[in-house]
Amino acid sequence: MITARRVKGVLGVAVGLLLVLTLINRFTPHSSGPASSSYASAADGLAGYAALLARSGHPVARLRATPAHARLDPRQTLVLLDPEVLVPGDIAALKAFVAAGGRLIAGGREPGAWLSKLVPGAPEWSAAGQASVAPLVPVTETIGVGLVQSDADGAFTAPHRTLPVLGPADRALVTVANLGRGRIVLLADSSPLQNHLLAHADNAALGLALAGPPQRSVVFDEAVHGYGQQSGLAALPTRWKWTLVGLVLAALVMVAARFRRLGPVEPAPAPALPPRRAHVEALASALARTGDPAAATHNVRQHARALVQQRAGVAADADMDTTAQAAARLGLDRDEIVAVTSAPPCDDDVLAAGSALAKLTGTTR
Repeated sequence: MITARRVKGVLGVAVGLLLVLTLINRFTPHSSGPASSSYASAADGLAGYAALLARSGHPVARLRATPAHARLDPRQTLVLLDPEVLVPGDIAALKAFVAAGGRLIAGGREPGAWLSKLVPGAPEWSAAGQASVAPLVPVTETIGVGLVQSDADGAFTAPHRTLPVLGPADRALVTVANLGRGRIVLLADSSPLQNHLLAHADNAALGLALAGPPQRSVVFDEAVHGYGQQSGLAALPTRWKWTLVGLVLAALVMVAARFRRLGPVEPAPAPALPPRRAHVEALASALARTGDPAAATHNVRQHARALVQQRAGVAADADMDTTAQAAARLGLDRDEIVAVTSAPPCDDDVLAAGSALAKLTGTTR
């Protein structure tokens, strides 16, 4: 049976869960999308960078298929920063894209094993970044760039076969490498292009220089941030889906709390019967007030006397003394013995007779 208290408890748990999900969604860095996603308007998103490119004449598009399952155009620039995962098939597709003449902007915090597989002689990444850096060599990627600010969340400490172009050589923020007819631009830290720093120093100029010549299409790969090819709710990132599930559960519990009970109200337990001895004594008291106790209790006394004689093995025509001795052996007290064996009783003997009958019949509760 569903009780009001139980429903309120479940509702309280659901509301608490909803509040926790809301707070997480509100105060985590991913509150408005994954890091370095062009859909994300949070501080670490790239929505501002996508808008800047569009205003500067670059056609901007989003790719919602993984590189291995996409048709990449080498005439475009592909932005792939802070990917959640890259499988070998994706890396092979990216290398083929660059070798055919494509331009790839890749990197971010802790690039991991995929970087060494993507770039022959990849640089070594370190979390020891530098907040302000300047161009190291004059190349296409540093045109119009004077000073760049970052969160100092990463740096390339050993460029190896790549060319450091921004920052000191032992802590470069940007390195570049040619592959076939294309070019790979590696960022050790994506923060200069993110929403919270894009307007600082020459960060916007850096973003435009990295994208390549004006009119070149720029494509943001969003599949690596959890945005697949599905449409509708299926296209949302997983953390957004869990938030929606929490909202739906809270709504369902609230609706269920307003339903009528699933069954009838449980009846109140029936009042317990009074102890039988108390009932007998109350009845004897009532008989005593009739004004004729001898007549009123004749049957009670007679039945009690017969029980004494039967249980003690005394003859039915035994004298009163014999019957009194038998009653004593059966546990009756003096007043009860007198009430059962004596002449017509007084008011007090009526109560004693009722008590004796209760003892003899086993109803002394």
